[in-house]
Amino acid sequence: MIKLAIIGVGLIGGSLGLCLKEKLGDEIFITGLCRSEKSMQLAKNLGAVDFASADIEKVVSDADIIYLSPPVLQIVPMVKKILPYIKSGAILTDAGSTKKYIWQELKKILPENIYYIAGHPMTGREKSGVAAAKADLFKNKAYVIVKNTGAPVDAYKKLMKILTLTEANFTELDIEKHDRCAAIISHVPHLAAAALVTLLNRAGDDLDSCLKLIGGGFKDTTRIASSNADMWADICVTNADYISENLREFQKIIGEVITAVDNHDRQFIHDYFTKSKARRDEILETVERKFDPN
Repeated sequence: MIKLAIIGVGLIGGSLGLCLKEKLGDEIFITGLCRSEKSMQLAKNLGAVDFASADIEKVVSDADIIYLSPPVLQIVPMVKKILPYIKSGAILTDAGSTKKYIWQELKKILPENIYYIAGHPMTGREKSGVAAAKADLFKNKAYVIVKNTGAPVDAYKKLMKILTLTEANFTELDIEKHDRCAAIISHVPHLAAAALVTLLNRAGDDLDSCLKLIGGGFKDTTRIASSNADMWADICVTNADYISENLREFQKIIGEVITAVDNHDRQFIHDYFTKSKARRDEILETVERKFDPN
């Protein structure tokens, strides 16, 4: 029997638990660390875990694999708390949206007989908590695995035997490349979505009239602004260099558009939309061709 401990049975951790229980049933025993009695009961009732507790030792002491899915800045402090109770040969993996910060801190404290394999499932919902968990949350979504953290091949194979049951699209990146790419494809878009909501909120006397006009465009482009604030504050702090670098490039692009609009430069604006549409269509076609199993 495989013994898995989930630290943070929320949207991601809960979805992993639901998926693995659905696929493996009694072949896996899942323990979950929850903060409140209410969340413990909900996680068990939904079937995301077999056992839930706020007692760290009871949750992790017998685990073969420990899945860390709290906000990024809580991961290292949590590992420090559970470290005295982790058995030799156990595998730590995580769902953190930034990787360099976590690994820089963990390699200072992990003993040689406990292995860390960094991970990042590129999935989620605008809702949070185990109540929003779905057994198919990972299916066909990108899932980054970082192998250059010193874990032996056997540990990697053991972890992947479990994770592949999620039916995610796994890809391997080094830590620096992950954080650079995540800033562009995920972190800056979340900041941009929040900025659009902030822009609406600053409409002053026009706010009520603007609200009457809200339709699919605004809802689609700002959906991710409803994501968990704790999680996104941690992401911005732990991937600050790459996020700020790409925000400045984004600012430059918006500046070019502002100049064109001020100058009534229709040709520039037309080309801007034409090139963006063509490139987006090309990107989505490429992604679908490479990764969509249907």
